[in-house]
Amino acid sequence: MPEPVPAAVRFRASCPDCQGRFELAAGGLRLVIGAGPRTTFYSFTCPECGATVRKPAGERIIELLTGGGVSTLRLHTAP
Repeated sequence: MPEPVPAAVRFRASCPDCQGRFELAAGGLRLVIGAGPRTTFYSFTCPECGATVRKPAGERIIELLTGGGVSTLRLHTAP
């Protein structure tokens, strides 16, 4: 059984559009895990400029985000 996630978990992020740097709560991020690097990413909306940001997520990022309570969507392909 996973341990409860502390409510104060925050993630540092940056926006490539406006160059803003900020912290987001787990609810402000989404993680998508697909079959490969092109379909595995995390995304968020920049709180400073409103841009939708999508960044690649490697194994370490996936571990940190899922451990921090970020909502995760797993993509499955039909056999």
